[in-house]
Amino acid sequence: MTSSSTFSDLTYDRPQVDHLDRVHADRMARWTQAKTPQDQMNLIREWDQAQIQYETSSSLAAIHYRQSTDKPQARNAQEYFDNLHPTVLGHNVVFLRGVMSSAHRDTLQAELGDQLFALWDSFLGTFDPVIADAKRKESALDNDYSALLAGLKIPFQGDIHNLSTLRGFYGHADRAIRAGAQQAASAALGEHQAQLDTIYDDMVRLRHGMATDLGYDNFIPLGYRQMERIGYGPEDVANYRAQVRDEVVPLAQRIYARRAATLGLNDYCFHDESVRDLKGVPCPAGDHDWMLNRATQMFDELGPDFGAFFEMMRSRQMLDLQARTGKAGGGFCSGLPAHEVPFIFANFDGTQNDVNVFTHECGHAFQNYQSRTQPMREYFWPTTEAAEIHSMSLEFLTHPFMELFFEDDAERFRVGHIEAGLLFLPYGVAVDEFQHRIYAEPDATPDRRAEIWREVEQIYLPHRKYQGTPYYASGRVWQRQRHIYGMPFYYIDYCLAGTCAMQMWRAAQEDRADALARYRTLCSLGGSKSFPDLLATVGLKNPFSEGCLSEICTTVEKAVGL
Repeated sequence: MTSSSTFSDLTYDRPQVDHLDRVHADRMARWTQAKTPQDQMNLIREWDQAQIQYETSSSLAAIHYRQSTDKPQARNAQEYFDNLHPTVLGHNVVFLRGVMSSAHRDTLQAELGDQLFALWDSFLGTFDPVIADAKRKESALDNDYSALLAGLKIPFQGDIHNLSTLRGFYGHADRAIRAGAQQAASAALGEHQAQLDTIYDDMVRLRHGMATDLGYDNFIPLGYRQMERIGYGPEDVANYRAQVRDEVVPLAQRIYARRAATLGLNDYCFHDESVRDLKGVPCPAGDHDWMLNRATQMFDELGPDFGAFFEMMRSRQMLDLQARTGKAGGGFCSGLPAHEVPFIFANFDGTQNDVNVFTHECGHAFQNYQSRTQPMREYFWPTTEAAEIHSMSLEFLTHPFMELFFEDDAERFRVGHIEAGLLFLPYGVAVDEFQHRIYAEPDATPDRRAEIWREVEQIYLPHRKYQGTPYYASGRVWQRQRHIYGMPFYYIDYCLAGTCAMQMWRAAQEDRADALARYRTLCSLGGSKSFPDLLATVGLKNPFSEGCLSEICTTVEKAVGL
């Protein structure tokens, strides 16, 4: 595939099971016959190239489905790969067991890196053919959830919206409008409460069953292995949540109290949380095309490497940013490693969210693009908590260019974004603690899960009150959070990375050139090191270390005038 190929030019085949079985059997036969480290290394690299091709095809199918969840052909392709994936995982388990038990392991590990073998060791604890059918059912449930949310048709303000376009009203200056938008979303989700409860109940029980089939007490240790937690565990995360509770929550409550006073509200509610003042949230001064032109200028000024990267993304049509009917909600960046290019998916809603999500996903994409020459596929991306550093840091590192998007409202955006980075931490750890409690109590009823959410909210979000949103107030606001359904335990990543990103922001205030150099280094390392080792390499404090969050709070207090 040439470097000029656009997204619409990219095609893929559906691998056939019998072909994959034959290739796997042949590779294993050759592995058994391999006598030297070089022979085994050649087979590892051959296997790695096959993984690159498979991942690219699977990613293309997933992107097409999320672009058009209402098209049967797109869902059929997604389901094909969902059903195929356990077969691929089974082959990988057999091959990697051979690698890990090789008589030449020390030689192989010296060449490929300790991190790769740590990742493989983690992976080997996540799958066995005994859970293959359960994995297929899990994927089907995730597709059901995605299609349900993407298919919502919500009447509001004389128009029909989905959840993505409705978000554009959450930060409206008119309180009645932002309250009405949240009430419309709550009502729409509430109409599907039984389905949402059932899908998640089925997911939790299915995951618990897979964990026990693999020899774990519950899903928590399996979830940590699936998320490739290397160098820390649940106890470290619990200590981090305690630091957020003790250090961040009090400051967050002061920020919310100041916002309530600024808005003149004695009944500050959930639907007010997105706005800082009577003007509502800042909004970009132009439309989608205007924003892309401004983004081009921003990246050119950031540096020639950033500029060349973004020009490539635009010219190859690797951006799908506009919301539309049938398109899945949210935003993500997906790698297409066979073509050495990332793809960005988002849903612009006309507010500051567009700039936040855009710069965030561009951070992921820039890192992946900078890491495309890493020697092994697993190194194209770091583990997720490290990957989110690149995305969240770029949000902060682009602060000096916000006049391009917000003009006279740029400073309002910057201060609001700093506050938002701090305010996210209590919500993020609430999601994490909720999941730990859910998977420790897999037989809980849907109502009990809602009760657990309310209990967790009282710890980390004690200010929160709901008005006119009975579905949310029932303890089910979390059901609109896709990560909880489809990516269990993928949320503390944003908190850990956010803590690192705010360190990068602080460093840029002191020496911007040095901070950008460290950021580039971090991106180029990809996944070649563990989360703690990546931090040490670029001089960032580990979020688990005592006092790290206290220092962040002090910096934020000064920056936002508290």
